[in-house]
Amino acid sequence: MTNQFHDDHFHDECGVFGVFDHPEAANLTYLGLYAQQHRGQESAGIVCTDGHNFDSHRGMGLVADVFQESDIKNLSGHRCIGHVRYSTSGESGLRNCQPFSFEYAHGGIAMCHNGNIVNAPELRRKLEKQGSIFQSTSDTEVLIHLVAKSKAATMKERLAEAVRQLRGGFSLLVLVEKRLVGLRDRNGIRPLVLGKLDGSWVLSSETCAFDLIGAEFVRDVEPGEMVIIEEDSIESLYPFQSCDPKFCVFEYVYFARPDSTLEGINVYKARYRIGMELAKEAFVDADIVVPVPDSGTPPAMGYAEQSGLPFQMGLIRNHYVGRTFIEPQQSIRNFGVKLKLNPNRDLIKGKRIVLVDDSIVRGTTSRKLVEMVRKAGAKEVHMRISSPPTRHSCFYGIDTPDSDKLMANQMNADEMCSAIGADSLDFVSFEGLYRAVGKPQHLHCDACFSGNYPVPIEGPRSPQLSLLHFVNRGG
Repeated sequence: MTNQFHDDHFHDECGVFGVFDHPEAANLTYLGLYAQQHRGQESAGIVCTDGHNFDSHRGMGLVADVFQESDIKNLSGHRCIGHVRYSTSGESGLRNCQPFSFEYAHGGIAMCHNGNIVNAPELRRKLEKQGSIFQSTSDTEVLIHLVAKSKAATMKERLAEAVRQLRGGFSLLVLVEKRLVGLRDRNGIRPLVLGKLDGSWVLSSETCAFDLIGAEFVRDVEPGEMVIIEEDSIESLYPFQSCDPKFCVFEYVYFARPDSTLEGINVYKARYRIGMELAKEAFVDADIVVPVPDSGTPPAMGYAEQSGLPFQMGLIRNHYVGRTFIEPQQSIRNFGVKLKLNPNRDLIKGKRIVLVDDSIVRGTTSRKLVEMVRKAGAKEVHMRISSPPTRHSCFYGIDTPDSDKLMANQMNADEMCSAIGADSLDFVSFEGLYRAVGKPQHLHCDACFSGNYPVPIEGPRSPQLSLLHFVNRGG
């Protein structure tokens, strides 16, 4: 069976969730993953410990499909970590589902992460020469081997020694018998937040998971911070020599759920303000503003407010798109897009449309959307994008094409406009984006727009690096 609708967007790699010392730990972890399903739809897993033994359940598919009630009941213990994963190019299968759990000289350990360790191939080759045997093709397992080989006296020292060898963007959860550890890379590219529920500590990629389980948001884990949670204490260490915050700005544009708050910024409000900035910078005389749901909805609402144009749901999304064995090749034009979105003809016919989306990657979906709206009777179609042009690949845990497959890397705005068949095309500027976010550009990673990579990339600049054929990205 094939996935009929691979929409033309970047995809986040993973979401993580952990809870320490709560009698409903497995249930809470399930719900925490459920709330973060948008961060990964290929596989899901949970590992729990009672302080002595580790129980795990992992599987391919959505959270609700992987876990049945009996599976949750079989996960014993008050300490759990969980993971949802989005597949990238390369190997995909059960052996790469996280969290991973192992026994080593110091006891049991489980680990999962969101992001990409860009020097994983180099580290893995070194470890294999030293005799390490790998059970998966994930970069997460590289870190487990580094921890196991460390000669440091304590768990926190072994983990600190291991992560100092890593380069990339990652948020990490580690579970041992009596501790839960959360850690962000020195740039804090990927999100990780700390909360509290009934006196128990919880960690998550996004705050929306806290809302579902009724947990209180405490704070973001800081870039380069290692939070160590034990039965009667919580401790913060900073294993890296220096930290340079570079939070992924695309979390605000597309990846995160709009009801999450990350780095002190509410995602919905940021997207709404981006739309307002876009209207200031690229107003066009039109009849209605139409979002490409769902991520285009908040910026379209902001554009409508600022411009004074009516906001209308001219495209209706089918939220139940999954997989189907039927794939007409020619009989239904633009079948993949139509599975997910359908124009509301009565709203569109005869109108000049401002069509708002979050990004243009390859341009294939934008072209089909413009064509679809025109066939529904639109008089004009003006495309407005709530991010700067995407010209570069991401190397820090986001599934992206090679740069030469990105439309904005190969064309200027006028050429892109012609290629997608729009009457006009405009993107929010860098200045408008960061005015909307409310924090300066230097605190963010925007390499996919600017090409300024906070972590040096060695070798060929493919988003998969050599991981494409050697190590599939783990989170």
